[in-house]
Amino acid sequence: MRLKSFHAKTMSDAMRMVRQSLGDDAIIVATREEEGGGVRVTAAVEEDDLPPAPASGSARGGRGRAPAKPVEPEIDVGEVVADALQRHGVPASLAEQLIDAASGLDTEDPRLALGSALDSYFTFNPLPDGRSPVKPLALVGPPGSGKTLVAAKLAARAVFKKCSVGVITTDTVRAGGVDQLAAFTRLMKLKLATVEDPDALAGAFEVHRRTDLVLVDTAGRNPFDAEDMQDLRAMLSAGEVEPILVLPAGLDALEAADMALAFKAVGVRRMLVTRLDMARRLGSVLAIAARARLSFCDASISSKVAEGLTALNPLALARMMIPAEEKAPAVKESAPRRSARSAGWDEDDDGHGGDNQDHEQDRTPERKPSFGRGYEAEDLEDGEPEIEPAPPPPPPRRAAAAAKPTKPATAKPATKAKAASSPSSRTLP
Repeated sequence: MRLKSFHAKTMSDAMRMVRQSLGDDAIIVATREEEGGGVRVTAAVEEDDLPPAPASGSARGGRGRAPAKPVEPEIDVGEVVADALQRHGVPASLAEQLIDAASGLDTEDPRLALGSALDSYFTFNPLPDGRSPVKPLALVGPPGSGKTLVAAKLAARAVFKKCSVGVITTDTVRAGGVDQLAAFTRLMKLKLATVEDPDALAGAFEVHRRTDLVLVDTAGRNPFDAEDMQDLRAMLSAGEVEPILVLPAGLDALEAADMALAFKAVGVRRMLVTRLDMARRLGSVLAIAARARLSFCDASISSKVAEGLTALNPLALARMMIPAEEKAPAVKESAPRRSARSAGWDEDDDGHGGDNQDHEQDRTPERKPSFGRGYEAEDLEDGEPEIEPAPPPPPPRRAAAAAKPTKPATAKPATKAKAASSPSSRTLP
């Protein structure tokens, strides 16, 4: 499936552009009136139904036309963002809103455009690091989501900042649940309190009322089991505590969204994402936050306690979805051409070919990317490390007689698109 957006003065002009570019089999997905005038029509068509490209050879019985000048490659921000959203499996309705938000920005950096679109649609509220007293944090979620590891990482981060930390566990049912957290707290020279009921938890809160940061590692709960959720609700009512939902990346989008809605019913407002180092597609993460209206806080990108957590912000999430190696310039051509990797989504705001030049001046004024909740693009870009993929193993040594001189490598043009990064590579904020 190929998706394209067209902007024109009137609906009839937009429909004519759709037929010329995608053919008569195109399906209208969405229509919208632009603020500055005109309409935007989004249409979809199967790849097999695309009209053939016009022949560039000489006309029959006439003189051949002079070859057209080569089109200078330039970055099509909307197309790069659309490719990334399709590759990550973002639901179509959500992807359409993000593409529209990113395409109207005056920037040639797809990550800045996507980051600004994410900032306009989602909220980001990182967890406190223990430098100021806050209410206790209770880590809740389904079994195996990584709550115990997150508790250890949060405790280690606060200890490194010379803050007092209290760690409590209610996970007395799972075999080895207490022992796992006790091993972490022992290394940090912290005391671990084990409680089994809401009254004992209330007493533990009273003991730690002057502690900078109090963490509660709860037992994994089945969000679709009424008894499990009732027990969790009773445990959270033991004191003034904020539940934080811990969910792994890579889940089915609809299933994970249903889980988030069940936990939201017990008071969850923020979501912490784990296992980002093992997930290739982050569409489910966006779907969860969009459907349950949860704020992003932090993320775990490693199973090692010492590597800690990463505070999520719009640009950090955009860099995870579009690594630096994938910011490749897309060449605008009269006939659309897609590779197998990026098939399925396409965004071209200025229509198709030379017929759309009359509509260039009718486009709405372009906006600069902004991050409205205190994030500045320049501040977020500087000094952020990136994970580089491991170098390939050296080739086996051959005998001197069989060795052949290698040709010197020639420099590639600056406009050549870089190869897509491996799915396991991630750009850390």
